[in-house]
Amino acid sequence: MKLGIDVSTYFEELAHGAKYFDGDKRVEPLDLFRANGVDYMRIRLWVNPNSDKGEPYLAGNCDLANFLKLAALAESKGYSIMLDIHYSDFWADPGKQFIPKAWASLTLDELVHKVYEYTKETLVTIAEHGIKLSYIQVGNEITNGMLWPLGKLVEQPDGSRTNYASLIRLLKSGIKACREITPKSAIILHLEKSYDQVIYNEYFTQMEQAGVDYDVIGYSYYPYWHGTFEQFYANVDFCKKFGKRQMVVELGYAFTVEDYIKHDHGGAHLVVSNENMDSLGFTQEYPISREGQKRFTERFLQLAEEHGIEGVYWWEPLWIPGEGICWASEAAMKYINEEGKSMRNEWANQCLFDYQGQKLPAFDAFRKK
Repeated sequence: MKLGIDVSTYFEELAHGAKYFDGDKRVEPLDLFRANGVDYMRIRLWVNPNSDKGEPYLAGNCDLANFLKLAALAESKGYSIMLDIHYSDFWADPGKQFIPKAWASLTLDELVHKVYEYTKETLVTIAEHGIKLSYIQVGNEITNGMLWPLGKLVEQPDGSRTNYASLIRLLKSGIKACREITPKSAIILHLEKSYDQVIYNEYFTQMEQAGVDYDVIGYSYYPYWHGTFEQFYANVDFCKKFGKRQMVVELGYAFTVEDYIKHDHGGAHLVVSNENMDSLGFTQEYPISREGQKRFTERFLQLAEEHGIEGVYWWEPLWIPGEGICWASEAAMKYINEEGKSMRNEWANQCLFDYQGQKLPAFDAFRKK
């Protein structure tokens, strides 16, 4: 089974003075992961993560230049590359799939062509830099569609979704470019809600009936939102009927609910905190602690092997807190219509290094056997 990491914010971390340690020794964490047998790196790509005034959106400012630089570093250390195309200027996830600013006025027909054109140009540039892509995600957490509103799936009163025809046109356009430029790259369709067999059955049945040409079902798995191991792996086994390879392209679990900012009276908190963990029975067996995170990691990887998962990727294990380390800038918040919310790093307790950059026990558990 392959192990991978998504460290798309890495250069932004280093630019703000992040340091990583193994005991008393300062380390290069990418080398430390390689020593564990981690040999894949997933890197997200945004179209233009800057405002019209040139203000960066932060969270790695994951434009093509960042991708090329990080992928080159990764390959020099022996990593293979997964490209995660968001088809947005900033975060794309189940709750938001904002169309790039430059594409905002396009019709569906024009947008289908733009997806093909953008994907092809991007892949040609990557190839010209000598970077090989083992996997390509066409969209990120596209459970509810992509490039909203034109490619959005619309929920009906009975819980089913419509507008698959538009989404499928967009997906086929992106995939067509991938097959033309990098025919050896495996194509991933990435969803979350990874406990939900009804959604997955509907979604991938639609893909099958429409003849969408993909290779891998990609999952996000965070138990706070996606259920127990039993629920998740029941869906994994269920989805084997589609005959595709399966990968967990995003995995994470917290090591603490203690905030790195003391006395924060702004109402903001970490993604996982005491406020949203009280009802999660999962934590009885895997407490939110350093040891609990390690046990979670060990058991998840064991089950992944048993259920035939091709690869598991830890999401942003190096995104530790620091001055100026943010998940969004004010300009980014304006782009996604979330002005006034906290912009600070809310993911820091999901890392495999603690708030001081010290390697956590789960780091040693995240290794090839």
